[in-house]
Amino acid sequence: MNGERNNPLGGVGDYLRLMRVSNLFTAVADVAMGYFLVRSQLAPAGGFVLVIAASCLLYTAGMVLNDVFDVGADRRERPERPIPSGRIAWSTARRLGWGLWLGGLVCGWLAGYFPPALPMAWRSGVVASALASCIVLYNGVLKTTSLGPLTMGACRFFNVLLGVSLGLPFAGPNLLGFGPHHANAALGIGLYISGVTCLARREATTSRRWELAASVGLMVLGIAVLGRLHQTIMIWEAVPLTLLEPFWWLLLGMLTVTIVRRCLVAIARPEPLQVQLAVRHALWSLIMLDAAVVLLVRGVYSLGIVALLIPTMILGRWVAST
Repeated sequence: MNGERNNPLGGVGDYLRLMRVSNLFTAVADVAMGYFLVRSQLAPAGGFVLVIAASCLLYTAGMVLNDVFDVGADRRERPERPIPSGRIAWSTARRLGWGLWLGGLVCGWLAGYFPPALPMAWRSGVVASALASCIVLYNGVLKTTSLGPLTMGACRFFNVLLGVSLGLPFAGPNLLGFGPHHANAALGIGLYISGVTCLARREATTSRRWELAASVGLMVLGIAVLGRLHQTIMIWEAVPLTLLEPFWWLLLGMLTVTIVRRCLVAIARPEPLQVQLAVRHALWSLIMLDAAVVLLVRGVYSLGIVALLIPTMILGRWVAST
């Protein structure tokens, strides 16, 4: 893609490409959405900053380790990438990836204990550990198997719960203090990203149309699960929401139409460029899905999530999303 070839950022650009920083803000959107599900304001600010840092560090660690583990395949299919081209040494990338991974774990464990410490303060560390484990499992073991997309979806599932972990434990039916509506939001995002991962599996070569169609179906299923969030919040929290249900489904429907339209172009023309463009559109649309959830529960804070599209699109001019 053009972001790989035309990069005016010099040597720094190679590290930005290695870490896929144009997608980094989608991870920020996920964890912020989870946070606003359980918090009505940015407090405790220190804990919020730490879970954002944990999410960013673990996301970039996953991107770097992806290329570390894939260096053999990249030498054949993507020789222009920073590691196979020799612009970044494999050993340097390996140290960077594991360093980011460890830093993300540390931030995740500290978040719940940051003054004032929360009840079940250890939850953020447990969720960060689960997220970190899924990253290693995906990159090192499961990426090329049928479980690969689900494992990537699990990464996003735990990323949403990382934000939720800074809320008070849910008093109703729960697992580790997470309620059914928290799981609803995380599962919807997880299924959506599982579909996006399936969409991207053969992006370097000509994709199979039926696989692309199945991937889009899984993405739509994720959005449909997310659509149930309105009802599950009303059932388990019994709090007023900022959107009435018909408008909530209308909003999700409009977002779905734009995503599916771009994917239909890729199904009709399944060459690498069209599939990569569809993947990029689907990833960037994740920010809008997260913003829609925040609009549902917190109103104006959703504008902060939407604003994450600005750095995503700017960086996307030079740093490829896929």
